[in-house]
Order: sequence, then C-alpha cells, then structure tokens
Amino acid sequence: MLAKSVKSFLDKQKVNYTVIPHPVTYAARDTSHACNVPEFSFAKSVIVRAGNKMVMLVIPASEKVNFNSLKKSLKEEDISLASEKDFAKQFPDCEVGAEAPFGCEMQVCVEKHLANNREIVCNGGTHSEAVKLAYQDFKKMVHPKEISITH
Repeated sequence: MLAKSVKSFLDKQKVNYTVIPHPVTYAARDTSHACNVPEFSFAKSVIVRAGNKMVMLVIPASEKVNFNSLKKSLKEEDISLASEKDFAKQFPDCEVGAEAPFGCEMQVCVEKHLANNREIVCNGGTHSEAVKLAYQDFKKMVHPKEISITH
C-alpha cells in the first residue's frame, strides 16, 4: 500500500499513475531492478541541507550527487547530506528511506538528464511499492528546478 500521504497527493492532483508492487528493497538500484525499470529511469530522493534550508534532490538510481556541481547550480557553498532525523517529521507516514520525491514543502531539484525521460518511477513511501508516472505530470505537480546534480 502506498503511503497515505503519497496516494492522497497523487489523487488530488488528478494525474495518471501506476503502482508497482515489488519485494522489499532498501537501495534505489535494487528497487529499480525489482520493478524492471532501468536505473536511469528510477528517480531516487536525496535530501540535503543547503545553507539554512532543506532541499530534495531527485536523481537517477544509477547516479550519485556531485556536490561541486550542486554547489554551482544552487549557488550555495554550504551543502551537506541531511540526516534522517532532520527530515523524518516531514514524511510522517513514509518509511525512512522510501520518501516519494514530491517535495513535502521543500524545494525540489531534479537532475536535468532525468527530466528528459518520458516517464519516471519513484518510491511510493514504502519499501515495497513504487509509482510510475509521466515526467510532465511530475513537473506539473512539483515544479522542480532542473539542474545539474550528478555531473
């Protein structure tokens, strides 16, 4: 079952999406494989502290954050990974590490190469279900900033 907040958000936005049940996984690459989705199409969420605010990064499962590129893109020198304690309260019904990339009142930044995909698949708030939706619907709902994060 999707996290209640994720299902509610998607339903309120009136977008088409597909729930993909899968065996329990904890790493984005493993989840992409379990869903039979290429790693470059699976959108994982990474939350960072950028100065005094939290920012959700959405990057392909196959990639890692390049902090030098991120600092340039965000024009911020003080960037570090956020601890789960820092953001857990913003995702109260999501399993830790399975947060859906819908921002939850955070700024959302998407790797610009991921933005070229017709569809994306992401966590649905649990370690056993993912969500597939059109990238354009994701963009319409979240209004992400498309920047260079991984290169």
